[in-house]
Amino acid sequence: MNKINSMTIIIVVFLIIAIFTKESKDEIPQKALENNTVILAFGDSLTYGFGTSKEFSYPSVMQKNTGLKVINAGVNGETSLEGLARLPKFLEQNPDLVILCHGANDIIQNLSKEKLKENLFQMINLIKDSGAEVLLVSVPNVNIIGFANLSIYNELANENNLLIEDNVIRYIELKRSLKSDFIHPNKKGYKIMANSFIKLLKEKKVIP
Repeated sequence: MNKINSMTIIIVVFLIIAIFTKESKDEIPQKALENNTVILAFGDSLTYGFGTSKEFSYPSVMQKNTGLKVINAGVNGETSLEGLARLPKFLEQNPDLVILCHGANDIIQNLSKEKLKENLFQMINLIKDSGAEVLLVSVPNVNIIGFANLSIYNELANENNLLIEDNVIRYIELKRSLKSDFIHPNKKGYKIMANSFIKLLKEKKVIP
């Protein structure tokens, strides 16, 4: 009887730990940022705003709609390896939050997905070491049947306990009316990106 009771207690304890761990992961506690928050939008052409003027890029729209400083650190055509080399310079500006949207050019050029994941992982570590929060943005895989979610982004988010936006770019890519060409959003598409990030960050109480 004592053995049965002991096993029951152990099982209950493990269940409580499992539930707590799941809830903690779902919540992903974030540091609440202030009104003087500096956001670094880091990425490639999807961050730069290719396909429209830079004033309508998602960082510009975010800055206008939140009143927060949003630095546009997007470079057209950049691969994740090039981004990894460039990131430390921008982290010297001490951002409070980094929106990491990278990998589209690796995908388009059919570069190694394993190497892309490793480069993103190193970027995430650099950002965390700087003391900034991370919002990871999932970039879909381009193939002959359309735009499919790429699993490495959710894997990275789960492995590093990160906040992730894993739908907005795929949503835009599937709607021709939101794009300026086959890949890049138009003015309306970038606005949807900005508003999706703002909505998520406000829901998680990361920004006021």
